Amino acid sequence: MHLHGPRLTLRPLAPSDAEAVFALNGDPAVMRHFAAPMTREESDAWVARLIAHQRDRGYSFGAVELPGAGCIGVVGLLEIPWQAPFTPAVEIGWRIAPAYQRQGFAEEAARLALAHGFGRLGLERIVAFTPPVNEPSWRLMERLGMRRQGEFDHPRLPKDHRLRRHLWYRVTRPDWLAVRGLAEGGAQGTD
Repeated sequence: MHLHGPRLTLRPLAPSDAEAVFALNGDPAVMRHFAAPMTREESDAWVARLIAHQRDRGYSFGAVELPGAGCIGVVGLLEIPWQAPFTPAVEIGWRIAPAYQRQGFAEEAARLALAHGFGRLGLERIVAFTPPVNEPSWRLMERLGMRRQGEFDHPRLPKDHRLRRHLWYRVTRPDWLAVRGLAEGGAQGTD
């Protein structure tokens, strides 16, 4: 599945993307709102899990491909593998290389992922979460039409971790369709 926007393509990750993804996952600036930057081994294992998720479920985080620049980030949908007040659920998430941040690439790719999720995949709701300090991320959630639902303690972070508290957002299929003026069944994924 390749989703095409005005400036970029969102496509499934491939093993050949491991170097570009590690450039993101190993970068302290990109990972400042995560527990820690990933080692190369951790990043490669994450890519392998995303590729397996794509194979098994038909969706995952994908490579954000910009003509002339290659893979500049990862954006997409992922089934949450841990328990929280809002699980089971599918999350939308993004990581964009610093040179391409604040240029609308995460938003463009996220809109493609939402259209695919509510269109072809037929999902009923999609969630997102981030620490409160990550204002650019929660502001993007709001621009995407997501609404803040509350806060929770991330179960994969230690009780005393500075980022343990997270905000969580949700958008439902009816809300997403209403904002776009589409009738039920009018959402389409882009192949």
